[in-house]
Amino acid sequence: MDKKKFAIDSLIESSETKIKIKEECLTDILAAVDLLVAAYKNGKKLLLCGNGGSAADCQHIATELMIRLNHNINRPALAAVALTTDTSNLTAGGNDIGYENVFARNVEGLGGSGDILLAISTSGNSPNVIKAVETAHSKGMKVIGFLGGSGGKLKAIVDLPVVVPSANTQRIQEGHITIAHILCELTENELYGKN
Repeated sequence: MDKKKFAIDSLIESSETKIKIKEECLTDILAAVDLLVAAYKNGKKLLLCGNGGSAADCQHIATELMIRLNHNINRPALAAVALTTDTSNLTAGGNDIGYENVFARNVEGLGGSGDILLAISTSGNSPNVIKAVETAHSKGMKVIGFLGGSGGKLKAIVDLPVVVPSANTQRIQEGHITIAHILCELTENELYGKN
């Protein structure tokens, strides 16, 4: 394998995916900002779920909102909870009620009407994320989906699908975190940028 060519090709593919996101997802990204800002203005919170790299993204995004992203804006915390971080909860849930139910159970316990669930799945077909979305809807929550490829099963059941136009998992994940940074920073700016 030609390492240099591989690296260059990866960087080009990543760049091209970002351009496609601009062309195909911008309206959905801005709609997600509006949804999140409206929820925060109404005293609501964001819950996040996903598996593997998407679980790590949940932590990353929740941290940007709870702590802050733009260091030029001094603001209070924005309530965001990654449902991917409590190992006792996740392992007990996996053992006692089945792994497909671990996120749904936490949405049931922590979610409320008007809250937002950010469901992240590169395939759009993660069974535990699908169940979490179904539970969120039963609680009167809105759901934003960070998805990839065709959007999978989740595309049809989330309120606002943001589908990265790529079939490559790495490029989808890179797209998700770029979109997340835009979402977080615009949300900060909308709520506190003028203060």
